[in-house]
Amino acid sequence: MSSSGGKRLLDEVRETMRRLHYSIHTERAYCVWIRRYVLYHGMRSREDLASGAGKVEAFLTHLAVDKDVAPSTQNQAMNALVFLYRKVLDLPLEGIDAARATKEPRVPVVLTREEVSKVIARLADVPQLIVKLLYGSGLRISEAIRLRIHDIDFDQNSVTVRSGKGGKDRITTFPRTLTPLLRSHLSGVRVLYEQDLGAGWGEVYLPHALDRKYPQAGREWGWQYVFPARDVSRDPRSGKTRRHHVDPSVVNKAIKVAVRRAEIVKRVSAHTFRHSFATHLLQRGTDIRTIQALLGHKDISTTMIYTHVLQQGGHGVASPLDDLDV
Repeated sequence: MSSSGGKRLLDEVRETMRRLHYSIHTERAYCVWIRRYVLYHGMRSREDLASGAGKVEAFLTHLAVDKDVAPSTQNQAMNALVFLYRKVLDLPLEGIDAARATKEPRVPVVLTREEVSKVIARLADVPQLIVKLLYGSGLRISEAIRLRIHDIDFDQNSVTVRSGKGGKDRITTFPRTLTPLLRSHLSGVRVLYEQDLGAGWGEVYLPHALDRKYPQAGREWGWQYVFPARDVSRDPRSGKTRRHHVDPSVVNKAIKVAVRRAEIVKRVSAHTFRHSFATHLLQRGTDIRTIQALLGHKDISTTMIYTHVLQQGGHGVASPLDDLDV
């Protein structure tokens, strides 16, 4: 489908998202949803996109009722379509009244300290370092793999998270016990970096067009990724050959294997270590507001979910069976 000026609609979506500095992951997800929306209604021209609210309602209801998608999935689809109409097509999109996927409250899965130790012991190399940061600093996996050299302050025992969820920066704690391991790891990264420079590479992606403001910054040591990818690859946006950060799938696969070998039956993901970080800090008596700041939560109610994990049994109530001598 072509839009104004003869451009393909998805090309115009991509251009708009890049101008507004959306991440490539969001760009890809939005394009998928917009394409599914267009195909669902059989649209063939820009005029078919008119009467947006009714068509968006029908599509979102289809996702909730027919496809039984998760609430977060439906919300992502809605965000993509709102972006399409408001930012790309400049068309009003008001009063959407679609059937919504229901979201049930969930208590996060948390590992005990012993379980965390078992999993970490069964990891090695980069996945082990990253998981130690997830648990030791409360990072999301996306935040850990995007860390740059200058984001870690060994002297202050702190990690600066740049453009975290919601585009916010924050400072969180850095585990002192990780210092020698990470310094050794960075020595190897330095060798790889110097090899890349010698081969004519060595430049990394810089956010928000900083490469135009500081043309040489992308080749500086401080901007390099703490956890670089094994191979160089072509940047889909700029077309440049660069060494990106390690892919999260590398870590996720390693965690899955380690959990199985540790014979832990809980549903463990990379995010479980962030949940465990917050819960174990609460158990140590750390103030809930401090934990909120370390995690980067906008609302304290998000952090309060970890207080439920601390309760023993159902709402802290012991079973009456425990009172019987049987």
